Amino acid sequence: MAITGKSDMSIRTVAIVGCGIGRSHIVEGYLPHSDKFKVVAICDLNEQRMAAVGDEFDIERRTTSFAELLADDTIDIIDICTPPGIHLEQVVAALAAGKHVVCEKPLTGSLAAVDIIMEAEKTAKGVLMPIFQYRYGDGIQKAKRIIDAGIAGKPYTASVETFWLRKPEYYAVPWRGKWATELGGVLVTHALHLHDMLMHLMGPAARVFGRVATRVNDIEVEDCASASLLMENGAFVSLSCTLGSQEQISRLRLHFENVTFESSHEPYTPGKDPWKIIAANDDVRKQIDRVVGDWQPVAPRFTTQMGQFHAFLSGHAPLPVTSRDARRALELVTAIYQSSDSGADVPLPVGPDSPKYADWRARTK
Repeated sequence: MAITGKSDMSIRTVAIVGCGIGRSHIVEGYLPHSDKFKVVAICDLNEQRMAAVGDEFDIERRTTSFAELLADDTIDIIDICTPPGIHLEQVVAALAAGKHVVCEKPLTGSLAAVDIIMEAEKTAKGVLMPIFQYRYGDGIQKAKRIIDAGIAGKPYTASVETFWLRKPEYYAVPWRGKWATELGGVLVTHALHLHDMLMHLMGPAARVFGRVATRVNDIEVEDCASASLLMENGAFVSLSCTLGSQEQISRLRLHFENVTFESSHEPYTPGKDPWKIIAANDDVRKQIDRVVGDWQPVAPRFTTQMGQFHAFLSGHAPLPVTSRDARRALELVTAIYQSSDSGADVPLPVGPDSPKYADWRARTK
C-alpha cells in the first residue's frame, strides 16, 4: 500500500536543504531516478553556493527559508543536508509539517535526541529515512545475501578500519571540529558509515570498550579512536579509525565459519566490488555460486538508497534505512565515548541511565 495515497508511479517532489552534500544527493540520488523524483526547490543560507547548484541543475526555486518549504503543500520530501547541530529541530519540524524526510548522518547528537525523533515519527503522516549510503554496492550486497542465506555460518571475528585524512583546511569550515555544531569527530562524521556496514552484516554489539583522542588536528572533537566489541552473536570485533592516514582506505574484514569477506579499500565507496569472498571449501563455494550466480548489478551509495526509498513510498519494499538503524549506530558511538571517559566496559543497550544518553559531552563519574 502506498504511503501517501499517490499512484505507484508518481514522481515525488523534493526540496534539498543544504547545498553541500545536498549536491551529491541530486547527482547520485535523484537524477538517476528522474522518473521517480523531481528536485523542485533548494534552500541554503549561502546564497552563492545555492545559486551555483540551482544554475547547474536548472532548479528555479531557491530560498533561504526552511519554514517556507514546510508550508508548501506541493513538496513531498524534505531532504536535510545541513550541519548536524540543527538536524533535530529540522527533522521534527518537517515531520510535524506532514513531509517525508531524508536526513544526512549523523541523524542527531545524542540518544535522547534520537528518541525524541522516534517519538515524533509515531504520529507523523510522513516517514523518516536516515542516510547510510555506504550499505549499497555489489560487494556488500553480495555479502549480505550470502550471510542471510545461512551459508557463512558462525561469526568469529571482524576488523573495521576507517583510515582517512583531514587537514586543517577541512576544519576551516566554521561548524566543523566543534562539539556544538559537528556533534562529534571521526566516530560521528566519518567512521559511522563503516560501523553501520559492520552491524548491517554482523548484527548489533553487546559490550563495548573504547578509547578516543584528538591527535591529528587542533579541534575540539576526537580524530582518533579504537574500540573492542563483543557482538550479540558472540563474535569479537576491533574498530580503528583516524583522520591522519597518509593513504586513505576503508576496510572491513569479516571472518565466519565458512566464509571470509574483505571489502574493497576505496575510502568513500567501500560497498562496491571488488570484495574478496573466500570460501572454506568447494562445497561452500558451490553454495555461494548458487546464491549469487544470478547477480544483478547494484548501483552504489545514494543511487540505490533513493531508488529503494521510492519503492517503499510506492508500497513495494521495506524502508531501506530506519531511525532504529540510526539509533543503533549512535548507540555504539555513545558507548565508545562513555567507555573512553570512564575506562570501563559498557553494556548495550544504552538507555537514559547512561551519563552520555542526553549529552556526549557530559563527564562520566
